[in-house]
Amino acid sequence: MRLVIIGAGFAGMYAALSAARLRDIQGVSPDELEIALIAPEPTLVVRPRLYEAKPETLTAPLLDVLNSIDVVYVQGSAETIDTKIRMVKVSTAGGTRKTLSYDRLVVATGSRLFRPNIPGLAEHGFSVDSLDDAVALDKHLHGLADRPARNGRDTIVVAGGGFTGIEAATEMPARLRAILGKDTRPRVIIVERNAAIAPDMGAGPRPVIEDALRRLGVETRVGAGVSSLDENGVTLSNGEHIETETVIWAAGIRAAPLTQQIPAERDNSGRLLVDQDLRVASVPGVFATGDAAKAACDDAGNFALMSCQHATRMGAFAGNNAAAELLGIPTKPYHQKAYVTCLDLGEAGAVFTRGWERKVEMVGDVAKKTKHEINTVWIYPPRAERAAALASADPEHVTEV
Repeated sequence: MRLVIIGAGFAGMYAALSAARLRDIQGVSPDELEIALIAPEPTLVVRPRLYEAKPETLTAPLLDVLNSIDVVYVQGSAETIDTKIRMVKVSTAGGTRKTLSYDRLVVATGSRLFRPNIPGLAEHGFSVDSLDDAVALDKHLHGLADRPARNGRDTIVVAGGGFTGIEAATEMPARLRAILGKDTRPRVIIVERNAAIAPDMGAGPRPVIEDALRRLGVETRVGAGVSSLDENGVTLSNGEHIETETVIWAAGIRAAPLTQQIPAERDNSGRLLVDQDLRVASVPGVFATGDAAKAACDDAGNFALMSCQHATRMGAFAGNNAAAELLGIPTKPYHQKAYVTCLDLGEAGAVFTRGWERKVEMVGDVAKKTKHEINTVWIYPPRAERAAALASADPEHVTEV
């Protein structure tokens, strides 16, 4: 029997750990149940941190962890999924192709930044969506030091006032001063189409966020979008033109395109609709998890968000349940009633909220300390020691805060 997992992000990593944990508990050998993980590199990109400086350091190796739990790593990109014959075609960096059959498949392909067809965006826009994107932005920011201090050199426009946009924007004043000199007066502007900044956060934490933006000198343009970009700056939908050499696009994400090859229903973000076991009900043998799946967290109408907090726990349930089906034992319905947010606000600290109503529990330096622990400890892979790695993936105990 073979269980194939596509993706080495938070959901894919925990799917592998959890499946291997259940296999170990049941006393089944790796020869009887092979667990294979497909990804271009055996590396976890710590995506929630890509707004930070030195993004090339924000990765964690996975090969030793996978080896310690007897998970087979298949290097390459899943190119084609044929659910009728249960086969995945994989392309490698060297240009060769291989096929991998499966008895159960876990789709943990994550998400991608949504880039609309706005004139100039592809040529002049930056992002912090992927490691390569973040490295390109960092290189560009350092290159500003070689340019004259005019034509919007010290101005950064962030398109999108959600989680990613706010964290990128509030980090930029300090990053620019570190590059251009402490006497530099950066101008950072967030552009948000909705009537308020942080539209998904609600009324509770918004005053904290708005106060932090004021203290950092971050401007906002709400009720407006980006119409076009060129080498001189950005034009907004209200007609305003802002001179800038740096536009960071942070306006929405979609499930990775590979999910479109699964013949099943999706939501507006391209996520596959799944049942309580994270099974794609209309496609036998296929599970979806993390940003690739729309899953109910509880019976109160709350659904998992496209975040590492949900992806880790969803991954653990998906891996466990896919292995459980193959081993003929009961599955565990996914549930995630606890939910917190911890939003980085740069030099203004952070804001920590609890519950779907986002009740503010911590602000400022206290919340920043928690954010630092989340970013540097909690979301990193377990150590490459078999017992510890397997123990970390009990689906009932992963990321319940």
